[in-house]
Order: sequence, then C-alpha cells, then structure tokens
Amino acid sequence: MVCKVSAAILAAGMGQRMRSVLPKVLHQVCGRPMCSLVREVLRDAGIAHVVGVVSPQGQAVRAALGADTDFVVQPQPLGTGDAVRYALIRVVDSAHVLVLYGDTPLLRPETVRSLVCGHIAAGPAVSMLTAEMDDPAGYGRVVRDPEGRLLEIVEQLQCTPQQAAIREANVGIYCVDRSVLDRYIPLLEAHPPQGEYLFTDIVGLVLRDGLDVRTVAADAEEVAGVNSRHQLAEAEAKLRRREVRRLMDSGVTVVDPATTYVDRGVTVGTDTVVRPHSYLLRGTAVGSGCTIGPGAYLDGATLADGVSVIFSTVEGSCVGPDCTIGPYAHLRPGTVLETAVKVGNFAEVKNSRLGVGTKVSHHSYVGDSDVGRDTNVGAGAVFVNYDGRDKHRTTVGDGAFIGCNVNLVAPVRVGDRSYVAAGSTITDEVPAESLAIARQRQRVILEWVRRRFGPAPDRPEEGRGHGGGEPGSDGF
Repeated sequence: MVCKVSAAILAAGMGQRMRSVLPKVLHQVCGRPMCSLVREVLRDAGIAHVVGVVSPQGQAVRAALGADTDFVVQPQPLGTGDAVRYALIRVVDSAHVLVLYGDTPLLRPETVRSLVCGHIAAGPAVSMLTAEMDDPAGYGRVVRDPEGRLLEIVEQLQCTPQQAAIREANVGIYCVDRSVLDRYIPLLEAHPPQGEYLFTDIVGLVLRDGLDVRTVAADAEEVAGVNSRHQLAEAEAKLRRREVRRLMDSGVTVVDPATTYVDRGVTVGTDTVVRPHSYLLRGTAVGSGCTIGPGAYLDGATLADGVSVIFSTVEGSCVGPDCTIGPYAHLRPGTVLETAVKVGNFAEVKNSRLGVGTKVSHHSYVGDSDVGRDTNVGAGAVFVNYDGRDKHRTTVGDGAFIGCNVNLVAPVRVGDRSYVAAGSTITDEVPAESLAIARQRQRVILEWVRRRFGPAPDRPEEGRGHGGGEPGSDGF
C-alpha cells in the first residue's frame, strides 16, 4: 500500500465557520491541532506519501502537519475540487490517491486501511466512505435506487425535501484511481455564487460514464467533521473518552472518567490511580504505581514510579521515584526532583534540581537552584534569584538546614550540613558545617507603647449585661 497510494489532506480553509482568526484545522482536540491528528492517522495507516494542501498563509498548518509532509499551496479558496487539482502536482508515482479533510480528528487508522485496501482489491474507479447520521445537516446526501445502487450525491443546498430526509451522508473521504482524477478533474465546473469546484462532482461524472463507485459504511462519530465550536467540544469529549479508555485498558485506574482530561499521546504506567479533576496534558508521561490527583495538572511532565501529586501543578518537569508533591504545590519548567523528594503546601520550584530526600514543605520558593540531598527548606524560605535584570543561581549542599523565612540572595552558596537560622537574609557563602545568622539582635524597650500612646483605655467589666449595659438592661 505504501508504494501505491498517496494521500491529500485538504487543509487550506480558514476559520470563518468557527468565527476565528485561526485556521479551522489548527483548533485543538485533546491537545493537538485537528490536522495533526489526521496526519498521525495516515502515518499509522502506513501511507508514506502525504500532500498537505495549504493556503498562502499556511505556515502554521505546515508546522502542524510535520516535516514528513509534502506541501502545495492553493492560491485561492476555490473549493475542494480545485484543492485536489493542486495536490496532484505533488503526486507522481502513486496509482491511487486518498482524499480527506484536515478536520476529522476522530478518524482511525484501521478505517483508512480498510478503505484503501478494499479499493485496491475491488478495483472501482472511486471508493468513498458514507455514514448513517441522526442529523446529516451540512453533508451531501447519498441517493440510491430501490435496489440500493448509488445514483448520485446531492449537496445540502440542492436537496429536495425528500432528499434532505435521507440519513446516509457523504463524509468526504475518498480513494480514487490517479487515472480517474487526471481524466475528470479538468471536467469539473464552477458552482455559483463563489465559483467553487466541488470534488463531490467527480462521483456524478464517474457514474454518468458507467464506471463503478464503491461505498463503504463508516461509523458516523468517527468520520464527522468539525465545523463549529460546538462540534469541536463534542469531538474533544469523544476523543478524551477514547484516550481514557485506552489508559484503563492498559491497567490504569481512572476513578472518574468524566472529570479526567487526557491528551493524545499521554502515557501512564500500570497500577497508577488517576483521581477526579485531573489533567494529563500533551507530552506527559507517568510511571507505574503513582497517585495522580485529585486536582492534578500535569503539562509536559515526566513522572517516575510511585509519585504522588495532589491538588498541584507540574509543568515541564522531571520527577523521580517516590516523590510527593502537594497539596497546592507548583513545579515550573526546568525542575528536576531526584528520588523521594517532598514538595509540599503552597511551595513553588522553578528551574531547579532537588537531591534525594530533600524537603521543601511549606510556602517556599526555590528558583534557579541546585539543592543537595537530605536538605530541609523551612517554611517561607525564598531563594532570591532575580536582581531586577538577571537571574542567578543558588547552590545548597547535602544535609543542609534552611530555617523559616530565610532569604538566600543569589548568587550564593550554602555548604554541606550547614544551618541557616530562621529569619536570616544570606548574601555571602556559608561554609560547610557552619551556622549562619543574619538578623539584628532582638531589642525590647519596656513600656514604649504607654509612653508613646498613653495608658490603655478602660474596658467594660466581664459578666455585666449583654453589650456592656447595666444589669437587667437589654444592652443597647
């Protein structure tokens, strides 16, 4: 199949129907642009040569389809037939061409393989997918004779009331012999009022000449296109259910699939438990035996085995085995946690490496730092990494103790097994096994408040009437 078939993804449309400045095919489903998902399906189906038909402003679409895609520009949006005409410029050696749209994110590789292999085996001029839909509005209707033979495809705007009631729809995915395209593409006529050339007309021309058109029934949900924000949300929900089911089938416990959001391509190891209201976004990989959530937000995170993330955010970070994160912690990009690290309540770590067994437990900020093993960072400690212009790094050795409300002003180094007393602001190196205290000695001035403000005002005696009134009064 690889050497005989090319595919053309029609992706030159803009975002008018989505009411968006973003081209429709770039709207995301499960963390991926729709056209990227279609391109992945073709890779998985074994079709090596793929042509992307893009607009002159289609640089972002090119990036989404990938470097292994051949591209051609459709200068003006003159319809699907015109787009296929440009695609043929790039199709040289293939005997068959698969034509599909970039807005079908639920399409499966096995459906593509079945359509293409069946076309090659049966030998019709055209093979096309159709689907029975509860609401086929917007799709061309498949009109058949009483014996079920295909008569024509009628577009929505040209349907009679009887034809509009037909539930079998043309979903716009075809496999066509290259020779048929060469013969019939030049015969397409422009449709008013925009002067568009519709690829669907190929079917009518082929049938008129007595050639065979093969229809293949497909699942309506799988082949549905996305033309509105409502349909985009529906596609997101359907693909998300598919991804969650994939995880559960592989040995992952998902406590509440309805509130678990999993992007395409996320991997999770066996016996991990994903609790409600958790997000596992693109680029995330989770090991085995982890506890994710409730309320976990993982974006491009790599988690080893045995990690716990509760009500916390992990972005672009690598977390080693048996680490505990949360509740309400935030790991920002560039963070690396080694084994058995704890990052606790309202702590934030950014672009830092924390060694084995280190703890950052409460309300602390560790930024641009290298922290050794078995170090304790106390509540309210701040690694002061920014001087208003540049970022600087802090280094803390093994077994150190950073007390509560300490400021480590970078660049600075704290040696192994050193102690930094609570409330200190450290600007110079602390040698190994030393105690650093950087705070003013406590001073108490007796009766300063009385001398400054006078004696305390009298207060009502306790036990008197409610509100301080006389005994027996109502206190007002």
